[in-house]
Amino acid sequence: MSDLNDIEAAVNNEASFINFLNALAADWEEEQRKESIRPSSPYDAGANGWENVSAGDFLEAASAWARSTGGRAENDADKNPWRRAAEILRAGKFYE
Repeated sequence: MSDLNDIEAAVNNEASFINFLNALAADWEEEQRKESIRPSSPYDAGANGWENVSAGDFLEAASAWARSTGGRAENDADKNPWRRAAEILRAGKFYE
C-alpha cells in the first residue's frame, strides 16, 4: 500500500479524494488485522498509528484538529478543499 501521506498530498479532486478514503479505510483494516495478531499497548497508538478506532472518537478528533488548524494561511490545502477534507480525515486517525 502506498504511503497515506503521499496519497493525501495527491488529493486535488473528487476522484483522488475517493482514492484517499479507500486508502484510509485500508490502513484502518490493516491495523485491525495486525492488532488481532499482536495487540499494541492500550497506552500507545496501534500498529499503523491509529489513536482513535471508534467512529465517534475518530470524528471528534478530526473535528478538533480541523478547529485547531483552521485559518492557517500557509496551508496549501486552504486553496484545495478536497485536500483539506482529506487532511481533516487523516487527522482523525491520530489527533487526541
